[in-house]
Amino acid sequence: MRNPRKAQLSKLYHTAKVLRPEQILYRIYYRFAKIKPYTATAVSKNPLFDLANPPRWSSSRITGDGQFDFMGSKAPIQWHNETMPKIWQYNLHYLDHLAARQEHPIALSETELVNGWIAANPPFDGCGWEPYTLSLRIVNLVKWLQMQPHLNSLWLESLAVQTHALSQQIEYHILANHLFVNGKALVFAGSFLQNDQAEKWLKTGLKIMDREIKEQFLVDGAHYELSPMYHASLLWDMCDLLNLALNAKINALKSRAPEWRKVIEQGIIWLRSMQHPDGEIPFFNDCAFGIAPTLRDIENYSALLDCQPPADASGASSFGAICHAESGYAQITFDEGSKALLNLAQVAPAYQPGHAHADTLSFELSVFGQRVFVNSGTSQYGEDSERHRQRSTAAHNTVEIDGENSSEVWAGFRVARRANVSLTTFESSGDTVRIVCSHDGYKRLKGKNLHTREWTASTNTLKINDSVSGVFDKSIARFHLHPEVSVIQNDNNLTITLASGEVVSVSISGAAAIRIASTTWHPEFGKCVANQCIVAELSSDTLITRVKW
Repeated sequence: MRNPRKAQLSKLYHTAKVLRPEQILYRIYYRFAKIKPYTATAVSKNPLFDLANPPRWSSSRITGDGQFDFMGSKAPIQWHNETMPKIWQYNLHYLDHLAARQEHPIALSETELVNGWIAANPPFDGCGWEPYTLSLRIVNLVKWLQMQPHLNSLWLESLAVQTHALSQQIEYHILANHLFVNGKALVFAGSFLQNDQAEKWLKTGLKIMDREIKEQFLVDGAHYELSPMYHASLLWDMCDLLNLALNAKINALKSRAPEWRKVIEQGIIWLRSMQHPDGEIPFFNDCAFGIAPTLRDIENYSALLDCQPPADASGASSFGAICHAESGYAQITFDEGSKALLNLAQVAPAYQPGHAHADTLSFELSVFGQRVFVNSGTSQYGEDSERHRQRSTAAHNTVEIDGENSSEVWAGFRVARRANVSLTTFESSGDTVRIVCSHDGYKRLKGKNLHTREWTASTNTLKINDSVSGVFDKSIARFHLHPEVSVIQNDNNLTITLASGEVVSVSISGAAAIRIASTTWHPEFGKCVANQCIVAELSSDTLITRVKW
């Protein structure tokens, strides 16, 4: 029997050993540091600041009767409602509504929303004053304030105090997308405000941006946390920064515009490649619909900035495959409506894999323009058992050995020992694609197992060959089905019928047992949809799955 204390210490050790020194030092520092009082100084709008009116987008909404609606939960706007999940409270404090599309009239005006927040949230108390929350709200406030014909001094003073609070708790202990949005907020506030600290905020923000943009966006265009959802969110942030650089009369911003433009263009190419035929993202790592702008939203925004790669720059439009070597994802395009997306990626970034799932060598498949095989998605954050299940190997289209995860995901946003991926073959020529990958995530088990997966594609066919080396008690491959498809099993053969009536055939050889299990799919935060999963237990060291349509 495993010693729970020893197992916990092992997880802590393997999680901490890859942290950067600054993460550890700042975590200790912020445990004791207090936000210094803000010394009030005269504050006004910088006359050099200008921003082309950006498209409006939000993942949450305020209803016609004045309630806040997020994750499928509606409640009156109460700034300190502890009965709601923490992420619901955070999203309320972002004030995303200031930059949201106005589809319906609401009972609460934007002015009332801003004034209400200021009155109910004195410095520096509550989740509204945490650095990530501050960062998103500061940008929303700046976008809103620059459109107001008259600026209330209360608004400007509050914005200055919020920016001061952010500058005192920049998230060097977390890094990754948190540090990125901290820097962006400091750039926006430092450009918009005019007082004796604004220039310092702008310089600090640009210093962060210069470091983080270079590190966080890979050569192939992907954001290095390898979540298509976060990639889209940060691409929108990049569009905001370019918008500011092109329109504000600030030389420090203008000089960075060419570099920022290249990042956006390459990022769009990558995101195009990673779309299903339905125009939405796949679910690798933390991903859900509705949290980040869609590719169409981003392309519309970038087009306003005269920043968009050619329409054919995203890769194969007919049969063929593309490998994004730096990010570790691949696409196989069969025809206009059929596409496989493969996860060959490392757990990344090594020092901050908080949004990683144990989904190594998983894949998703669409045929006839409809999703067939889907990873299970993300419906919540936190540290409970459901969060852990959604990050688990069993929630993805890959192989689980002896009930263990391929990477040790734990505590909501942590990863201890993680799978290392080796791509040994990538061949795409004529009418055949062959990709072979392996990972050593199960080497920590008693059987020292290595999982190798080979995808072989030809016209309207995808064959998946799973091999597991070493001794194991039970090895299981799962193929999660989209909720709108139905499946019938006849021994080792399965017939999948799509919502539109088309049929996909699946045959499996090398299985000791095959069954159809009931499970759940999580396409949005707060959403749980019943679906089915093909569960195949390996009878030996090899399982062959053939998918034809």
